[in-house]
Amino acid sequence: MSLIEVDTSKCQRDRICAQECPGKLIIFPQKDSYPTTIEQAGEFCIDCGHCIAVCPHGALKLKGLGPEKLEAVNHQLLPSPSQVRHFLTSRRSTRTFKKKVVSRQQIEELIDIARYAPSGSNKQQVHWLVIEGQDKVQHLAGMVADWMCMMLQHSQDEAMNRRYARVVEAWDQGVDRILRRAPSVIIAHAPADVFGVATDCVISLTYLELAAYSQGLGTCWAGFLTTAATYYPPLQEALELPAGHLPYGALMLGYPVYQYQRIPQRQPARVIWS
Repeated sequence: MSLIEVDTSKCQRDRICAQECPGKLIIFPQKDSYPTTIEQAGEFCIDCGHCIAVCPHGALKLKGLGPEKLEAVNHQLLPSPSQVRHFLTSRRSTRTFKKKVVSRQQIEELIDIARYAPSGSNKQQVHWLVIEGQDKVQHLAGMVADWMCMMLQHSQDEAMNRRYARVVEAWDQGVDRILRRAPSVIIAHAPADVFGVATDCVISLTYLELAAYSQGLGTCWAGFLTTAATYYPPLQEALELPAGHLPYGALMLGYPVYQYQRIPQRQPARVIWS
C-alpha cells in the first residue's frame, strides 16, 4: 500500500499538503501532476496526519486512513482571544482539595485530551500512572517525607534544607504539604532513552491541567514527588514503573474547596528582541 492515496476527483492540486508536510515528503513532480511522495517516504513519515487534516477537499488518505475517519474542526467552538486570555490567566494551582473523588471516567477523558499534546517528532511516548485514593496518595507523600529526612542528613544546600525541614516538620504534625491530601495523583512517565520525552511529558501534563480547569477540577504540580521519584529507589519501586522509565512530572488532582475571585499580579515579562 502506498503511503498516501489521492482521490483525483477531489484533489485540486493546490499543493497545500506538500507545503504542510513537516518532512517535505509530498511532492508534485510536474506542474499539473497530482501529489506523490519522495522515495523512502515511509521511513521518514512521523504519522502526524497533517496532510489529511489540512486538505480542504478531503482528497488524501495516509496509510489507508481517510478524512472521513477524522473529527472535523468546529470553528464555532473555538474560543476568542479574550476568552483564551481570561481562561489562562485565571487558572490557579489548587492546594486545598475536597474529599470527593474524581471519577475514573473523568480522568480517562482528561488523559484522552492530553494525548493530543505535541510531542517531539510525534513520537507519542508519554505514559500515564494514576494513583487513586487518599490512602495511596498519603503513602507516597510519606515516602517523599522519608526522602527529605535523608536529604537533610547529607545535603549541604542550606536553602533547600530550610525548605525541606519546614515540609517535614509539617508532615510530622499531620499537615501534608507534599501532596496536599489530594484524592488522586497523575504521573507522566516515559522511556528514559528517548530524546526529548521529559519535555513531552510536561507539555502533556499542561494540557491535562488546563483541561481539568475547564471541567471545574483543581490541580497542582507535585514537584516534591517528581524529584524524590527521580532519586529515591524505594519510591521508584513503590511506583512500579516499567523498566527503563522515569517520571517526568506529576499533578495532584481533585475538586477545589475554594474558588478564586481575582487574578493575582505577575512580574512583567522579561523579553529580549533581536
